[in-house]
Amino acid sequence: MSDRANGNDEMERKEIAVIGGDGIGPEVVGAAVDILKAAGPGFDFNLLPAGDGVEEETGQALPQETLKGALRADAVFLGACGETAAQVVIRLRKELDTYVNLRPVKGRSGVDCLYPGLDLTIVRENTECLYKGIENEVASGVTTATRVITEKASERIARFALEYAQREGYGKVTAVHKGNVLQVTDGLFLDVFRNVAGDYELEVDDALVDAAALYLVSDPSRFQVLVTTNLFGDILSDLGAGLIGGLGLCPSANIGEESGLFEPVHGTAPDIAGTGKANPTAAILSASYMLDFLGYREFAEELEEAVEETLAAGQTTPDLGGNLSTAEMAQAIEDRVS
Repeated sequence: MSDRANGNDEMERKEIAVIGGDGIGPEVVGAAVDILKAAGPGFDFNLLPAGDGVEEETGQALPQETLKGALRADAVFLGACGETAAQVVIRLRKELDTYVNLRPVKGRSGVDCLYPGLDLTIVRENTECLYKGIENEVASGVTTATRVITEKASERIARFALEYAQREGYGKVTAVHKGNVLQVTDGLFLDVFRNVAGDYELEVDDALVDAAALYLVSDPSRFQVLVTTNLFGDILSDLGAGLIGGLGLCPSANIGEESGLFEPVHGTAPDIAGTGKANPTAAILSASYMLDFLGYREFAEELEEAVEETLAAGQTTPDLGGNLSTAEMAQAIEDRVS
């Protein structure tokens, strides 16, 4: 995932900013951190507050000290935030300049899902599109939202997707767009992708986003790596979660030139918060991506294998038909990590 990933265990200690967030966030992040503490090569964890509860107490969802800690750290590990997600997550992505949102869609052994064995990755541009938040009320009952697509952002996300595919052994990259309607903005995105793709010996094609949604459900094997704009990537990655068993299995990585922000895709699940029923899989897999980013590729692969083996053995939380608690499932994964 990262050019810094080299599998070298003799590295300086890394500082990880840990933001539990709201609902089940602290539980699943805590479970992953426990594994890293027990089996990891040594990290300094800095626990920082943010989210709905923090805003209620202090008036700020993302306190300045938390932002400073996130900017100082080698990586940020985030749980889930509720109503303040835009104030916390989107702002952190912007401040850290994490222009990539990487969302793998993998069918795991032992998980009852639509497509066991599916392996594709959605590479989502993370800094612009409608998520720039440029909205206005121009008249009574009339509102607008401005979609921003730039050549610079399109080029670097295209290049990341192509290099990621090459590095991870994928042979094909598909650009997803709506260029037949959004002819100017997606026209630029697609032109830039095609230009950049000429630098790589990979199969490339493109698909309209509505067709891509159809084929993800009916024939996802036609895709390997999909690269797309912010809003489309957000929607399609949640669709992908439905193919492999749900959001509880889906990690994500927000990656910049120097910074990384790692978080499960799922939300706060307030209905089960504090019950010990939350599935920690997505958080632990997000920790695996964080390890890779920090340069511990061998440990990252071992942790992902431990998750795979645990799921295959049926040692899961109730959402996947098992009877383990969050902590018990995390312990079963930890036991498989040497």
